[in-house]
Amino acid sequence: MRERVYLDWNATAPLRPEARAAMIAAMDVVGNPSSVHAEGRAAKGLVERARAQVAAALGAQGADIVFVSGATEAAALAMRGRGLSTAAVEHEAVAAWGDGALRVHPDGTVEVPDPARAALQLANSETGVVQDLPQGLALSDMTQGFGKLPLAFDWTGVDMALVSAHKLGGPKGIGALVIRRGLDVVAMIKGGGQEMGRRSGTENILGIAGFGAAAEAAARDLSEGAWERVSQFRTFLETSLEGPGNPTILVGKESKRLPNTSCLITPGWKGETQVMALDLAGFAVSAGSACSSGKVRESAVLRAMGYGPGEADCAIRVSLGPETTEDQVAQFVETFQRLRNRRRA
Repeated sequence: MRERVYLDWNATAPLRPEARAAMIAAMDVVGNPSSVHAEGRAAKGLVERARAQVAAALGAQGADIVFVSGATEAAALAMRGRGLSTAAVEHEAVAAWGDGALRVHPDGTVEVPDPARAALQLANSETGVVQDLPQGLALSDMTQGFGKLPLAFDWTGVDMALVSAHKLGGPKGIGALVIRRGLDVVAMIKGGGQEMGRRSGTENILGIAGFGAAAEAAARDLSEGAWERVSQFRTFLETSLEGPGNPTILVGKESKRLPNTSCLITPGWKGETQVMALDLAGFAVSAGSACSSGKVRESAVLRAMGYGPGEADCAIRVSLGPETTEDQVAQFVETFQRLRNRRRA
């Protein structure tokens, strides 16, 4: 039986060995990070080391890194009560707090007339479309771009950003709100005043240690050109599946995109059906954002870009990673074409 091929890196990346090792080591640290004795200071040291690792990888030395349970909690902490404008292409965790008023162009880019009152993602998880972030932007969801794109938070002029560990090979259940120094948010979780008073509760040092190690490793991969190789494989995949006689539409192909993401629409072939057929054939892909997969509904992102209901519900997302091989991509192309041709016949 052929080994399964994982092509859903935008949903979650495989745990990096560096993150696993850091988490195992953290299990032996006994102290509470809030305790002042030696054991507590050792635990606090793990947290602060990880904070520095995340800040360095993100280019955010001029910001506060506030550890939370993930980007969804970070969005709530940043957006609650602020009345920020958003676009329909935002992840649901951000869209839930915004007004959906920002205009989306057919290529997936978004108009932001008042950055100081708006939230805008760096990159879309479904289409891979990358936005040009305006100076003075109130908030950016950088979850998908962090670790895949050259990025320095301090240079963007953004006030706050959301990031999540499991998108770059860290553990699930840990993320961060990045806050430009001098700004503040109102804590939702009150108590002992941990995380600089922004998020009370004893720190998840296992998750935090894994996040820091993963961020450091992801930055190294980026600098060594790992994602340039991924981009080459993605180009091969797309050129193989699109073209004369092929019904598949490539979403966002005229826009800047993440190096690993292909959103493919094959009209008349439901996305959920494609996902199931490919799963049975040994390939893990998705029909959209992982937080909306499994719900039978069309993509709000694709509808906002102007795709009709007969197209928006016929999309799949294929997302590669540094561990993806050329042979795996070739296997996927062959299998997708065979399934598509069988259906047309």
